[in-house]
Amino acid sequence: LSMDAKLSFGRLNPDFSLTLKKRVHEYFDRQEVRKRGNRKLYIKTAVLMACAAGTYYLLVFAALPGWLSLILCALFGLNLAAIGFNIMHDGAHGSYSQKAWVNSLMSYSLNLMGGCAYLWKQKHNTNHHSFTNIEGFDDDIDVQPWIKTNRNQKGRWYHRYQHIYWVVLYGMSYLLWVYSKDFKKYFSGKIADTDMKKMDLKEHFIFWISKAVYLSIFIVIPALQLGWLKVLAGYLLASFVCGWVLAVIFQLAHVVEDTAFPLAEEGAGRKIEQDWAIHQLATTANFGTGNKLLSWFAGGLNYQIEHHLFPKISHVHYPGISKVVKDVCRQFSIPYIEYPTMMSALRSHIAHLKLVGAGP
Repeated sequence: LSMDAKLSFGRLNPDFSLTLKKRVHEYFDRQEVRKRGNRKLYIKTAVLMACAAGTYYLLVFAALPGWLSLILCALFGLNLAAIGFNIMHDGAHGSYSQKAWVNSLMSYSLNLMGGCAYLWKQKHNTNHHSFTNIEGFDDDIDVQPWIKTNRNQKGRWYHRYQHIYWVVLYGMSYLLWVYSKDFKKYFSGKIADTDMKKMDLKEHFIFWISKAVYLSIFIVIPALQLGWLKVLAGYLLASFVCGWVLAVIFQLAHVVEDTAFPLAEEGAGRKIEQDWAIHQLATTANFGTGNKLLSWFAGGLNYQIEHHLFPKISHVHYPGISKVVKDVCRQFSIPYIEYPTMMSALRSHIAHLKLVGAGP
């Protein structure tokens, strides 16, 4: 794998990748199922979208007491995060359906939530999945200047407190994404230190129209119905909950004590010595895979190792193929990073933030 010939991976231990792909392919042959989404995913989609639409209607058009509205706003934030994890994420990776147009449609649910599927696919599918945890290439670990995720980033005095203030900052991440980071990428044409694929006229149009539609649905229409102060309070609460949940699920999969943050050498033709698949295992962690409710809500992203190794496979299959991946890792003596619960992964994340923040 490479991007503009700036970074490439080595081919150490190529038998591991070949064996892993072969065993996973055999798994699907034995199960006689397709690798994309199935009825379970489609039912989940209907449930999540119906809940979001119903909650939105109640919040905007029903006369509810203030305390109930605040609870529903928090639940609405959780609902949006779940849509991102389950519907948008599979769609953007092309793993939701066998049909490309269905995957594209599902990916655009992100635009309905204020983001931009076109930009996300490049920053996540290309940069993050290709160059996981590599400074300067993986935009998903760039939370600077407020959070220092690894020792390769510049330290600031306030980072020594990041293991405390992350709680608030993660909640702000959704708003920063919608109103700042998307526009920075759009106007700069860059994601991390790499040039972004240029948008065609259709994507420019979709970017601006979807931002306008988002503002209309989430702010203007509710404000006309309820008043600006109430809407601002509810919007900020829902956005905080959504952003916090999205950030935590991602951070627990990559920014913990046991994951690596390799640094590519400077100069042309920079290279990571590891094979790409082994690099994914060194930079990615699973957590709480025994918790079925967590797996359902997070779209299987607590099976992050399986997702990174096989992003074109729908998350509904991760519990099954995880056993295959573990067996192959044991066969080749390659570490498989896994935290037994979400809380144990969260403790590791906080410890990592404290350790990295205290350094230079």
